Amino acid sequence: MSQPDGLLTIDVQAIVRNWTRLRDRVAPARCAAVVKANAYGLGVEPVARALRAAGCELFFVATLAEGEALRGCLGDVPDVVVLGGVRPGAEPRFVAARLWPSLFSMEAIERWLAACGAEPAPCALKLNTGMTRLGLDEQELLAFLGSPAARNLPVQIFMSHLASADEPEHPQNLAQLQAFERGLSAARKVWPQALASLSNSAGIFLGPAWHQQCVRPGAALYGVNPTPGQPNPQEPVVRLALPVLQYRTLGADVSVGYSATARVQKGRQLAVVAGGYADGLHRSLSSRGQGMLAGCRVPLVGRVAMDTLVFDVSDVPALPPVGEAAIEVLNAELDVDAMARAMGSIGYEVLTSLGARYERCYLNGERSL
Repeated sequence: MSQPDGLLTIDVQAIVRNWTRLRDRVAPARCAAVVKANAYGLGVEPVARALRAAGCELFFVATLAEGEALRGCLGDVPDVVVLGGVRPGAEPRFVAARLWPSLFSMEAIERWLAACGAEPAPCALKLNTGMTRLGLDEQELLAFLGSPAARNLPVQIFMSHLASADEPEHPQNLAQLQAFERGLSAARKVWPQALASLSNSAGIFLGPAWHQQCVRPGAALYGVNPTPGQPNPQEPVVRLALPVLQYRTLGADVSVGYSATARVQKGRQLAVVAGGYADGLHRSLSSRGQGMLAGCRVPLVGRVAMDTLVFDVSDVPALPPVGEAAIEVLNAELDVDAMARAMGSIGYEVLTSLGARYERCYLNGERSL
């Protein structure tokens, strides 16, 4: 059996424990799960099935196709909200799959009411409170609430989205909460049954006022730190091991990699491994990334190529033989936030960029990474 180009191990039960931890933190508010982008690149089917078995009853995705795929693996029981809304002509597919679109413009609301006819289907309604992306502005909402059509729209979730929740002291957090509560107060007169939802992963840690009736964690489920600058309250979820293709001991001072951006001294030992920017290991990691081999940290040397990386393994006391050796670039110590810092990015991008060439191994027991 051939060796994989890389082994991505995903601890599904760690994801479940992360969700349970958040669920208990926000109770009595409900805790949903955001599984868009193929559960942040980790595999929506095993992740969603495990979360559903743990008691999650509300899921959020980004697109119609994601919603239909989720219905295919979970059946009709949980509620599914499509954050990207419903595009013209797609309304029948939403109704057939029992998906709730997030409606964020008057045009979308009018189309949804017209398409559903005498019995409008459930939906979510989004208010813009400061992200200035998707959502009705406050005046649009108030004008709509005063129209007869509003009472015909079966809004199940009244929601908004925080823009600066990962900065707890940012004044926008309180401003958005106040704007949301103004809109909610007006909406309650028309849709008293609607579930109020404001917080993403980081918003959960702003405090109970931001929890409202339902929170929507995404990244925190997958091990990304929702409290930047503080210890991560969530468990790591992924481990990525890249096989060593070749060792070499340098007989002279040499340059390494494209454009000769790195110089390495005579006598140092290098390991070339399978993996590169085609696998989601971005070029911004060049000469900045790190890995671990045989329990030792090893620095990435030179440019990240499409299919290969080079590490300096000189300080590893005993090198495992090629065929058995693998350098871990993600694990409990080198987590997604650490890689994101080296990339100058965020953990979300690390996870959603992980490539298709990796063999994926799912841990479903209590074993941790």
